[in-house]
Amino acid sequence: MEKLIITAAICGAEVTKKHNPNVPYTVEEIAREAESAYNAGASIIHLHVRYDDGTPTQDKERFRECIEAIKARCPDVIIQPSTGGAVGMTSEERLQPIYLQPEMASLDCGTLNFGGDEIFANTENMIIEFALKMNELSIKPELEVFDKGMIDTAIRLHKKGYIKAPMHFNFVMGVNGGISGEMRDFLFLKESIPEGSTFTATGIGRYEFPVATMAILTGGHVRVGFEDNVYISKGVLAKSNGELVEKVVRIARELGKEIATPDEARKILGLGVKYMEV
Repeated sequence: MEKLIITAAICGAEVTKKHNPNVPYTVEEIAREAESAYNAGASIIHLHVRYDDGTPTQDKERFRECIEAIKARCPDVIIQPSTGGAVGMTSEERLQPIYLQPEMASLDCGTLNFGGDEIFANTENMIIEFALKMNELSIKPELEVFDKGMIDTAIRLHKKGYIKAPMHFNFVMGVNGGISGEMRDFLFLKESIPEGSTFTATGIGRYEFPVATMAILTGGHVRVGFEDNVYISKGVLAKSNGELVEKVVRIARELGKEIATPDEARKILGLGVKYMEV
C-alpha cells in the first residue's frame, strides 16, 4: 500500500499570533516550525512567508531567505511555495517564488468568496498563465480545489494541454465560500478526479483531523498546519506544527499506514530527485 505523504502548511497568510502565539513570522520562526513538522513526519512544507511584523508577502528574496533557513535544518524536505499569496495581490506578485525553481508550487483552480468582502480571484486566464510558467520551469503544480467545479476546470485545462498528467490535487475543505468537510463532500471530490491522479486533503478548522482520517482511509495524502487550524483538540492550542503532524502520524499508524520520507514522496508524486536550488 502506498505510503502517506504529510504536508505541513506552517503559517499561511491570514492566521496570526493573536490566534496562536506559536504562528511563525520571522525567518528563524519559519525555519523552526518547518523543522518541527519535518521531524514529526512531514515530507512537504507548504510555504507562505511573512515579514517580521506578520505581514504576508510574496517577495522572492524573503522566500529565498526562508527556504535557505529551512534547507539548512531539513536538507531533503520538499518545499512547496504558495502562489496564492494573500487576497488582493496581483499575478506578478503571487508568482515571484516560482522563479526560485522549486520542485512544486500551489496552483489555485478557481475564484472563491472568502467571507465578508474578500474575493480570492483566480480567473481562467490566470490559471493558464500560472500553469504555463510552471511548465516552463519544470515545477509540478499542486492543484488547489475548494469546490468540485475547480476539479472540472483543471480537467478541462489538462485536455487543452495547459496542465500535465498525472495531476496532483489538494482538496481544501471547510473554507468560507467553498465545499464543507463532510464525508459526503469528500467522497464527491475524490470520485471526481481522473484515474491515475493523486490527492491530498486539507480540512480547515474543526474539519482538519476528520478530513485527514478520510484521506488516509481512502488512499490519499494529508495536509495539516497552522495555516488551516491552530488547535490540537477542541479549545486547546497546538504548541507547534510538529504537534499537528504527530497527531496525523498517530492516526495513520493506528490505521496501518506508513509515513513517506521526502524521497519516497518524490517518487509517489513523480518529482524524481531534483532538489530546490537557492
